[in-house]
Amino acid sequence: MKKVSLIAAAVTTALMAGSVYAEDVALDVTSGDEAMEVEVKNPTEVIADGWEVHGYMSSNVRVVDGKTVDTEFGKPDYKTAGTHGKSTNQVEFVVKKHSEYQNGVWADYVLRTEYGNGNSYAYSSEGGQKQNTDSQFEVKEAFVELGGVLGEDTSIWAGQRYLNRAAGILSGEFWKQSSGVGAGIQTKLGGNTAGMAYTMADTNDSINNGTDRATLSSFDLYYYGVDAGIGSLDFDLKYGQQALDGENDDGFGAAVTLNTSYYGLDGWTQNAIAYGKGVMQNRGVNFGNWSGGDDNAESLFLTSYGVLNISEKWQLGTEVVYFTALDQLFGAEGLTRYMVAARPSYKLNDNVRLEATASYGHEEGDEGYWSRTGDALESNILNLEIATAFTANSDYFGRPQVKPYISYIKADDEASAGIIGIDNGDDEFVFGVHTEIWF
Repeated sequence: MKKVSLIAAAVTTALMAGSVYAEDVALDVTSGDEAMEVEVKNPTEVIADGWEVHGYMSSNVRVVDGKTVDTEFGKPDYKTAGTHGKSTNQVEFVVKKHSEYQNGVWADYVLRTEYGNGNSYAYSSEGGQKQNTDSQFEVKEAFVELGGVLGEDTSIWAGQRYLNRAAGILSGEFWKQSSGVGAGIQTKLGGNTAGMAYTMADTNDSINNGTDRATLSSFDLYYYGVDAGIGSLDFDLKYGQQALDGENDDGFGAAVTLNTSYYGLDGWTQNAIAYGKGVMQNRGVNFGNWSGGDDNAESLFLTSYGVLNISEKWQLGTEVVYFTALDQLFGAEGLTRYMVAARPSYKLNDNVRLEATASYGHEEGDEGYWSRTGDALESNILNLEIATAFTANSDYFGRPQVKPYISYIKADDEASAGIIGIDNGDDEFVFGVHTEIWF
């Protein structure tokens, strides 16, 4: 037998026997009077391994007339932008296992769990907190991503995840994401990030009420980081379908995002325009179990938000949103929403930040939309808030923080006030303490 054959046989025997997982192997191969020592490295040997634990907490102690309330005063609909979100005690943990292998492959396992998002009740610490089954402990992400298998700059993933999320800094609303179970591939093209993904999501109605399944799906294409001279451009394109009564509704959405300075000044902004039709009517690129729509559904969405660094002490966060039906939006003819919001922030010292928030939100639609008539056809909502943030770092996004606040919400009439959860009159005061940490 030739020397090359002997070596190949020895290597094959060693690997097939699984004799090594973390150690190099030295083989003594003899042919005639000659001897050779061959060092064989296990290509799947783990050369780096580690765990990361991250998390988030948002606790909002809100008091309205001495009691808790199950309303966010129109915040999810771009009507207000105060701190008065209703999650009384939201906790999130992200556990990530990262491994690197001898052959250049790497692997991430990500698990994200969440408790209490959207809950408005103030539970006692008695252990019996599952009487209200909404927004309890949930697994939000559980996926594996493998890199280097199909090339140095390429990774593949599968599982449940949020993909490519983006949210306004004052509304807190995610306008872009693909939330569900799926798979995808991401790589580099021309030095920029490119990817495609397929994501599925079943509707809450079919999950909770046992109705026939109406599974939604989204096929995503994205290309991020394109140099635009004044910043970078991100491109998103999504095609969606929903299986209904043996037939498929479909639709598509597209968005372009410009990441740049604060309108030429010191700071940053994200500026986006998105179009959505049919199943993808909800801001074009916001996919999840809330998606859906027929051929009449068509919308346009524009937003711009960011932070201006005015001086060493002063910063300003702003957000502008415009969301309108080009035909119908969420079944409503002529539905239009827009909001402008600003939050100046002053660093009193390293650990105290003073904030004020002002927002103006508007909603209107054609006569009879969602059975509304008269004063309910148009809403104008003013939100004013003052707060003091006690924090370990008084930067605009300094966390952790404990932030007492007073928020005043004023509607143009009682019909508009009732829509956002104000029971008596056309205005409301909210007193609260918001606690938040990212780690």
